Amino acid sequence: MPDRFIRDCCKPSCAWSQSNITSPVQTCDINDQPLADGVIAQSGCNGGTSFMCSSQSPWAIDDNLAYGFAAVTASNPTCCTCYNLTFTSTSITGKTMIVQATNTGNDVGNAQFDIAMPGGGFGQFDGCSKEWNATSSAWGNQYGGSDTNTCSTFPAALQSGCDFRWDWMQGQSNPTCEPLIPSSLPPS
Repeated sequence: MPDRFIRDCCKPSCAWSQSNITSPVQTCDINDQPLADGVIAQSGCNGGTSFMCSSQSPWAIDDNLAYGFAAVTASNPTCCTCYNLTFTSTSITGKTMIVQATNTGNDVGNAQFDIAMPGGGFGQFDGCSKEWNATSSAWGNQYGGSDTNTCSTFPAALQSGCDFRWDWMQGQSNPTCEPLIPSSLPPS
């Protein structure tokens, strides 16, 4: 199933107290500062004060392993579950990314992951323009983001997450992958 790169900046679905997890996902205010009342604060995409923190950006361990965060299908939410994605197409075939499900999406298909990545577009909702005081065009195409590396024009807190797409992901957009839940991985 193809993965998409989306970062809507809205309060993640797994940040609500109703998400049936021990520790909901941390949220931040419009200044990217952690909120003490993040579980009850309304999403910035619905007129509230709670947004996705810039720390929910991908990072590389080495040339073949990276970590990040993703949205999964809203029809079967699995808040805070981790998935091992092995990419099966483009120049990143064989690379592995472990993502934690921190969000859900009504437009995310089964076995599809929307990887939270600055510069990957904002998808169904645009909280980024409000959180970072920018126009929606600053984020590139709604789905897929920019076709060229424009990371240097992003807020400083988002630049390394944006650069990840052009460095570790080699500029690829919507690669396919084989997902596995890490707990089902064979022992190393």
